[in-house]
Amino acid sequence: MAFSGALTLTDLNDFITPSQACIKPVEQTNAPAKHQDEGLASTEIRVDSAGAYYEVSTDGLKSQTGAQQKLQTADISLNDCLACSGCITSAESVLISMQSHTEVLNFLANNPEDICVSHKIPVLSIAPQSLASLAASISSSSSTPAPLPLHRILRRVEAFCKKILGFEHVFDTTFARHLALQEHVREFRERKSAQGQLPMLASACPGWVCYAEKTHSEMLPFISRTKSPQQVMGTLVKEWMASKWHRSPSQIYHVTVMPCYDKKLEASRQDFYNDVYSTRDVDCVITTGELELMMREKNWDLSIAVEGETDTDEHVSQVHPVTPEGDDIHLPELINHPGTSSGSYLHSLIRTVVQDHPRALDLSVRSVRSSDYEEYTLSDRSSGEVVFKGAKCYGFRNLQNLVRKVGRDAGVQVGRGAAGRLDAMRGRAVKARKGEGRGGSVDKTYDYVEVMACPGGCVNGGGQLRPAAKAQRTMTDEEGFKRDWESSGVKLDGEEIGNVQGQSGKWGDKEWTKKVEVVYWHELPTPPPSPTPEGDGDSEILLSHLVDAKHQVADEFAMRVLTETCQPAGDESVVSWTDSMDEAAETRRRALFRTQYRAVESEVIGLAVKW
Repeated sequence: MAFSGALTLTDLNDFITPSQACIKPVEQTNAPAKHQDEGLASTEIRVDSAGAYYEVSTDGLKSQTGAQQKLQTADISLNDCLACSGCITSAESVLISMQSHTEVLNFLANNPEDICVSHKIPVLSIAPQSLASLAASISSSSSTPAPLPLHRILRRVEAFCKKILGFEHVFDTTFARHLALQEHVREFRERKSAQGQLPMLASACPGWVCYAEKTHSEMLPFISRTKSPQQVMGTLVKEWMASKWHRSPSQIYHVTVMPCYDKKLEASRQDFYNDVYSTRDVDCVITTGELELMMREKNWDLSIAVEGETDTDEHVSQVHPVTPEGDDIHLPELINHPGTSSGSYLHSLIRTVVQDHPRALDLSVRSVRSSDYEEYTLSDRSSGEVVFKGAKCYGFRNLQNLVRKVGRDAGVQVGRGAAGRLDAMRGRAVKARKGEGRGGSVDKTYDYVEVMACPGGCVNGGGQLRPAAKAQRTMTDEEGFKRDWESSGVKLDGEEIGNVQGQSGKWGDKEWTKKVEVVYWHELPTPPPSPTPEGDGDSEILLSHLVDAKHQVADEFAMRVLTETCQPAGDESVVSWTDSMDEAAETRRRALFRTQYRAVESEVIGLAVKW
């Protein structure tokens, strides 16, 4: 098993349960022959001088001429990891060589020329949170502390990936997120019309989904079926773009740069594998730290400007028609979705509810424990009736409390054993007593929750760059050992105390997370302000913050993608993403933009584990 070069051990406080067992069933293809002496083994294991293992029959040992069979080394794949319920963490660190920057470099080095039939088109997609982390690292380690806008960082990453690594296309994932948000809204409306269970829980975080599948299968009916932006991007690249380029999905190699290690596990899910062409929607996932490591290995300085990075890109502000050959595809870039830096799923639904409601609404925000757990309530201004209640819940500590609350409100059993049954009975009893007191008022339960496994959300993902640690004037590290920073490749600015990126930096540092958050929003408020609980704001102000000028362009492009991929029958008019199409087109929509989940039953008995 090969581990990522950028793999780091994160804060142990965010672990749910340590790994109790890692078991992969071994299939026995050849049953041993019955031996005359039942108490005697028919084979033995021999180890040669090179460390290889051989299975030798006992008869062969006696005669020294018997046949021996070399034993294969056991491999643990990502699918094996997903199928096992032995460990759950906020950022699972069981990585193999198929999901590392080394694998990307090996593929690019061995990819044949484009004139060869076996040539694959290398495509890279990068998340905006990763761009924000790279921008923050530049501002903290250079003499110019002012952070650069994300579009300039994107241009520099694009130049590195195309000129140095050999990628042919580089995109950001905000347009894929735009499609995911629209499908998210459509699914929420379906559930509100009694076609699903509420509250609807966000599905963009694979750490949360994996946790629910392995630990709280009772939560799966509540999780949204909409694909994450990464997997929607995989659909765009392997389905829509492939058809434009007249290539099959297997003739494209798609790499994503994500702020989270769990995205590697998400890309490896069987639901995102094309059995016809034997390829995945996302072939390889690397983290922000791995991309930065590749840049250092290739001696690429991200702080140096590249040609054309300050130019206004035409394809950002308008929709370009795709050429007949499909060689030049431009997606709308860096679309802002005001709300949260983790995708703004909750705020997109708030915007939809405000637009759909016939009367003015007031938004109130209440912090439950911290800024990582907040409740949002939309109330009718005239009657005071609660129209919508949602929440954002970040971090596993808050997440476990959320699971218990959702279970109580929905009347489902949460947890395992007697404690889980007791909690469920208590929840049903509380639900039965609703309406007593206060004139029979009923507390409204959640309609939607934006769930993320990492505290602080995606900008604080386990794969992000850590804050720069200060290099001391004594030139010693924290353990007291002398360090020659310059010989180690660390450059200090004059006599000032330098910043050493990644040296002793702590994952989850709140000040660093705030800095990445500021860089993420850049030209927007951080985040856009909301009306106070007293209701002195109005819905028009809310909409003015949520509507982005690029959204109309992105909506038009989204409709092109929808009609070309789903192919609605006849002259059926499809004006918006949420419009219904014929049954065949809707089936294709669900296959392309939605997924499913399945519970993973644990076979580990805690009392039987030997520690």
